[in-house]
Amino acid sequence: MSTVFTLPRVNGADRRPATTSAKAPTDAGLMARMAEGDRAALQAFYTRHHVRVFRFVLRILGDRTQAEDVISDVFIDAWRQAGQFEGRSAVSTWLLAIARHKAYAVLRRRPTESIDDEKAAQIEDGCDTPDVTLEKRNRAAILRRCLEALPSTHREIVDLVYYHEKSVAEVARVFNIPENTVKTRLFYARKKLAGMLAGAGVDRDWL
Repeated sequence: MSTVFTLPRVNGADRRPATTSAKAPTDAGLMARMAEGDRAALQAFYTRHHVRVFRFVLRILGDRTQAEDVISDVFIDAWRQAGQFEGRSAVSTWLLAIARHKAYAVLRRRPTESIDDEKAAQIEDGCDTPDVTLEKRNRAAILRRCLEALPSTHREIVDLVYYHEKSVAEVARVFNIPENTVKTRLFYARKKLAGMLAGAGVDRDWL
């Protein structure tokens, strides 16, 4: 991944010098330092979270360049809003909510394509090379293909629950929807995935 993040400046200079610590700080600790203008804290925060947030955004957008742009905006917002974080959810949940909002703003601005929940399900296989055939036999590749075939709202919930290990309550905060809605979408997502995986001959025990 070639994401490049440029640390923002505060009024032309940092309000606080970079600091180091032998013990890894908590997310809350990094946020507190970021609120005071500590750029080293922002760099540590970015290093800790950017890969998982990038993958989440990439699943939504399907475009690596746009995902990289969104990630830069997400962490700039985290820097600017660090002092406003109230701790009502995990920092990572708050960060994913920002990322999802920005990713969908990009989707809405796309001039030549609409948001199509089922678009991924319409990919044609064509004539496969031996390498592609081998890849399709790989369990991880099949799981990814099945996941991409889900409607976007279901796909994102599965991503958050299984890959980001978020609870139903945390997912509800990211989506800003009721917890029961999350549970319903997760139920139907798992049911559809189970059917696709069974058809592909893949073990479904992970669901």
